[in-house]
Amino acid sequence: MSDRHLLRRGLLGLTLASCLALAACNEGGDTAASIPVPTEGTVATPAESGQAIAIEAEAASMQLNSLAELGDKPLARRELNIQSWQTDGGAKVLFVEAHQLPMFDLRLTFAAGSSHDDGVPGLAMLTNAMLNEGVEGKDVTAIAEGFEGLGANFGNGSYRDMAVASLRSLSEPDKRKQALQLFSQVLGQPSFPEDSLQRIKNQVLAGFEFQKQNPGKLASLELFEQLYGDHPYAHSSEGTPESIPGISVAELRAFHKKGYTAGNAVIALVGDLSREEAEAIAAQVSAALPQGPALPPPPLPSEPTAGTQHIEFPSNQTHLMLAQLGIPRGHPDYAALYLGNQILGGGGFGTRLMEEIREKRGLTYGVYSGFSPMQVAGPFMINLQTRAELAEGTLELVQRLVADFLQNGPTDAELARSKREVAGSFPLSTASNSDIVGQLGSIGFYDLPLTYLEDFMQQVQALSVEDVKAAMNKHLSPDDFVIVTAGPQVAQKPLPPPSTKPLEQPSSVPEH
Repeated sequence: MSDRHLLRRGLLGLTLASCLALAACNEGGDTAASIPVPTEGTVATPAESGQAIAIEAEAASMQLNSLAELGDKPLARRELNIQSWQTDGGAKVLFVEAHQLPMFDLRLTFAAGSSHDDGVPGLAMLTNAMLNEGVEGKDVTAIAEGFEGLGANFGNGSYRDMAVASLRSLSEPDKRKQALQLFSQVLGQPSFPEDSLQRIKNQVLAGFEFQKQNPGKLASLELFEQLYGDHPYAHSSEGTPESIPGISVAELRAFHKKGYTAGNAVIALVGDLSREEAEAIAAQVSAALPQGPALPPPPLPSEPTAGTQHIEFPSNQTHLMLAQLGIPRGHPDYAALYLGNQILGGGGFGTRLMEEIREKRGLTYGVYSGFSPMQVAGPFMINLQTRAELAEGTLELVQRLVADFLQNGPTDAELARSKREVAGSFPLSTASNSDIVGQLGSIGFYDLPLTYLEDFMQQVQALSVEDVKAAMNKHLSPDDFVIVTAGPQVAQKPLPPPSTKPLEQPSSVPEH
């Protein structure tokens, strides 16, 4: 197996895992609020640290094999027996027993992302960021030291659709009891101290100033505004420089009372627990939350108007971003669209876009495309950056490649190769307990069947060239792109002809 094929398989596995879980999507989708809080508690999936990571790392080190030894054989799949029930407070629970390691992962997902900001951009993000800043009798330092002293780890994050809070802990009864007690208090009874709120606001506002130096971020913000108009997805999860300063503690408390209810929660549990222990944990956490119903999903977005917007920016390269409305999570065409996109531009090296734009012409360091399904139609996006004097020609080339793919579809060879790579990379999506808990959270939040992962693989393997072509044409049009570019306006040059050895290779590192 060639080094390039090995690299592509690795990249594909990471892409598949993230697309299936939708736990923390990239700029094109349900983006996390990136606030520079000085702890690891602002990420969606708990970082692996302390005693827990030491145990898992030791176990993993005994199971590593060389990829070269595996050849094209699919990796062994981890069978998941997903159990599900509902707590008295209305929280949906999904649980997988995994006794290989003396630890467990707990993840709560709430329909309390920025799509519920209700005209106050950043409200959902600040509420989530403040969860572990204080409870009665403990400040942020005491909370952090409390988790650390138990070998446990707390994590949280806020996105367009959802807000999450996570706990990783040892399963030994005494450690588990103390970690769950602190977690329940942090999640159910945050005190929202005023001094912490002001500190985090200052950090967010400093982040906005930094964004002004990042043309890719500016293009992404403008793209979502153009794509979604007055829909709640249009504004960033981070909020805006105008909205953040005025958000009050009272507003945070009201949002927490409405969005962090038991009826609005999905509880995912994976680890060294019995069904009885898992039920007790879910009941304890659910009872600690405010009691209330689930929040409704956001409204359907309107179709955007195709067109191009340019952001003038003094840089050597120009960012190109193209988008259309895609599909909601759970759409029956997702498997066909996923596989089609892996061939078009989502699978790293060897895709149509990468071959034609980078490898044959040396126009970019990387070009990527992808669907980001959400509660309602998430975006399909293509993004890249290229030398400023070649921006117009590169944009035309991207649009021509998409049009050709929609007209002719993939080849039989492309389809067969992508099916093999998806099958070979699929086990990476459930390779660890933290991966599985992310999958469970996504399955529960988007109300997918418990057999979703296996169903997805079966659907992918059953697809034909005609199926993929029909699905891509049903949801995409070469003439309907919303396009945003960010870079300098300079005299344009014609593109170099395609070659197996481009005259000018792309720079090794993109500007942003």
